[in-house]
Amino acid sequence: MKQVSYEDAGVNIEKGNESVQRIKKLVKKTFNPSVLSDIGLFGGLFEFDTTQYKKPVLVSSTDGVGTKTQIGVAMKKYRGLGADIVGHSINDILVQGAKPLFFLDYLAAGKLDVEVVEQIINGMTDECVKVNLVLIGGETAEMPTVYKEGDYDIAGTIVGVVEKDKIIRGQNVKPGDVCIGLPSVSLHTNGYSLARKLVTDVAGLKYTDFVKEVNGVIGDVLLIPHKSYFHEIYPILDQVEVKAMAHITGGGLIDNPPRVLPDGCRIKFKRGSWKVLPIFEWMVKTGNISEFEAHRSLNMGVGMVLIVSKGEVDKAMAALKKTGADPSIIGEVVSGEKGVEFV
Repeated sequence: MKQVSYEDAGVNIEKGNESVQRIKKLVKKTFNPSVLSDIGLFGGLFEFDTTQYKKPVLVSSTDGVGTKTQIGVAMKKYRGLGADIVGHSINDILVQGAKPLFFLDYLAAGKLDVEVVEQIINGMTDECVKVNLVLIGGETAEMPTVYKEGDYDIAGTIVGVVEKDKIIRGQNVKPGDVCIGLPSVSLHTNGYSLARKLVTDVAGLKYTDFVKEVNGVIGDVLLIPHKSYFHEIYPILDQVEVKAMAHITGGGLIDNPPRVLPDGCRIKFKRGSWKVLPIFEWMVKTGNISEFEAHRSLNMGVGMVLIVSKGEVDKAMAALKKTGADPSIIGEVVSGEKGVEFV
């Protein structure tokens, strides 16, 4: 009787081990003195200096890159996908005022390609180093019956810390407060199922095609990584009272800002108060997409929304510009049912 191996079932353990060995140097460049474990243990050990905080609170979040990975596969460009999940995750805890501590990644494929894995992890570690974020562990899985060969799924979990009395919750938001928007650089990591349908089914394009309306190869424009706003926002939190922040991800400007509003408050966003990127204009025109659908499926050029009191606006705008941000006043908080409207 023939002996059946794991490789006969489609899983190559040696390739998995090779991937781990190749990424060790990349991962170790993110380590700092808080790391007490080496790569390869069953769990990562992290000790941070609690003396810097009176009442430290850990903030955590898990998310994924979604179907943007399929454009990366089609273009054979993977590095930015690693940066995507880190940038997205940093922003998700930043909105509560948290400083990132450590990150864990999850990478799954139908068939592992060690070169591809290395590119993805390279993107992750580059982004981690920018904010002193440790890539402390993760999982690389080969699952041929779950994913087709060439498919990749990328997700991650981040843990950060914030002083308890400095947690940003949105509970003090009130009518009269002002909304400041920070520009996105791309779709970030949301709206890609729609984008892929528009490119291939509606416009009949290949991802390698040049599209004059976006002044670039459409696949390259769609693969621009998710921006992290840490260095633009975190330094101002001790200078300005930021009442609430919303990371504009899935759900766009329709669904995300209400998540940080108290009852009785809604936002009036002012049309034309921020720059809509050419990629969004092209998508709206190509798909004949309604305003509501566009603002719910896409970020439409706004990556983060900060809410401050009217008296703090000038200080907030100046502080943000000093950190290199390009803020715009895009709306105001008014009385009414929780939600948003465009005027």
